[in-house]
Amino acid sequence: MTPFSTIDTLPEALLKPLNEQGFTTMTPVQEQSIPLILQGKDLLVQSKTGSGKTIAFALPSLMKTNLGNNTPQTLIITPTRELAEQVAAQIRTLASALPNFKALTLYGGVPLRAQADSLAKGAHMLIGTPGRLLDHLSKGTLDLGSIERVVLDEADRMLDMGFYDDILKIVAQAKRTQQRLLFSATFPEKIKTLAQTLLKSPQIISVTPEHTNDQIETFVLSTHNREKALQQVINTFMPKSLLIFCNTKADTITLTQKLQQTGHAATTIHGDLEQAARQEAIIKFSNGSSPVLVATDVASRGIDIDNVDLVVNYDLPFDKEVYTHRIGRTGRAGASGRAVSLYTPGSIKTSYILEEAKKLEIDTTQNSRNFRLVSDFETIALNGGKKQKLRKGDILGTFCKEMGLEAEQIGGITLMANRTYIAIDKSVSRKVLKMLKSVRIKKRKYIAWLVD
Repeated sequence: MTPFSTIDTLPEALLKPLNEQGFTTMTPVQEQSIPLILQGKDLLVQSKTGSGKTIAFALPSLMKTNLGNNTPQTLIITPTRELAEQVAAQIRTLASALPNFKALTLYGGVPLRAQADSLAKGAHMLIGTPGRLLDHLSKGTLDLGSIERVVLDEADRMLDMGFYDDILKIVAQAKRTQQRLLFSATFPEKIKTLAQTLLKSPQIISVTPEHTNDQIETFVLSTHNREKALQQVINTFMPKSLLIFCNTKADTITLTQKLQQTGHAATTIHGDLEQAARQEAIIKFSNGSSPVLVATDVASRGIDIDNVDLVVNYDLPFDKEVYTHRIGRTGRAGASGRAVSLYTPGSIKTSYILEEAKKLEIDTTQNSRNFRLVSDFETIALNGGKKQKLRKGDILGTFCKEMGLEAEQIGGITLMANRTYIAIDKSVSRKVLKMLKSVRIKKRKYIAWLVD
């Protein structure tokens, strides 16, 4: 594989953050896309989750950014808030050594006025969802006249969500001399139509992803009682982390409540939750303080959660591509994983799953039938983050040296712009909350609370 250092025009300020993250060589999609993007070509790229597509378009976009011009030069359109945040976080990490670089996220669930105020102060890159971008365009708080390149990330997902016309309206607001980059996990006819409409003589790239579902063991379980079957699946595999997919918001809420009532540490995520609640659900799941996450398909793409032991399709998706992306949440980064799909015998939705998965044999006599997914950790939040110059080392140092905690009593630390989430052993979490009323981190007091 080709090292990033072989890119002639790549400045040290971008190479160093790549090396610090362990990205020394390019993935296939990066190796094929980056030179063409630097040449100003329009691209149509088929790239699965986990293939490195974000760096593929973010790195050359950063290289072409004029930091002396504080107007938006790159617009990245994503289907969901979560993907917008994920892309923005990756870009900010890559650009950490670039002086005065600014990237803004624009999505619903947060006040439009606050976003408008930030836009008025200027930015180099914008990452947003179609609905909120249109809101700003209609109110005159967003001007795309300075945009040099537009990136459509997870374009097939956006079309599935009905954003075809919205995308055309947004892109039409930018000058036609812009470069257009379309990234899609699949190439259905509607993607080809969109590409023909938006792209000018595009270079087409289709790569075999680094992450495939080959390392995922898939099962099906026939049942007329899904609640009972789910507990049987949990008893059989005894996972450390479990991601459950339902088709509707109502089902995620109902199932989460039932799991909680039976002793599982479960939380939920669906499209109607406020952004802060969605972020907190994902953080609690990723740091292990809530080992069960019940989700609609808002979580099947665009959320990079590692170390998921087991995925369960509580409801079967109607589309095979959705099924593929759901089970792709496990077995990541070379690890093995398992996925189980519950189905009712005779269901017309099962044919594509039955073709490739084996039937799960349940041993109802096993001693683990009362297994519960719980955690020794819970999550606390601080009212400060990256903008207050907080770092993980600052928090670890304070908690260990001044509060007397052992390193193993502190779990994952997630730094956001103005908030920090820390997984803490339940045996000391109340002590930490009490001590933070007087203990300072980097000479400053922070308000702390337990995340429900």
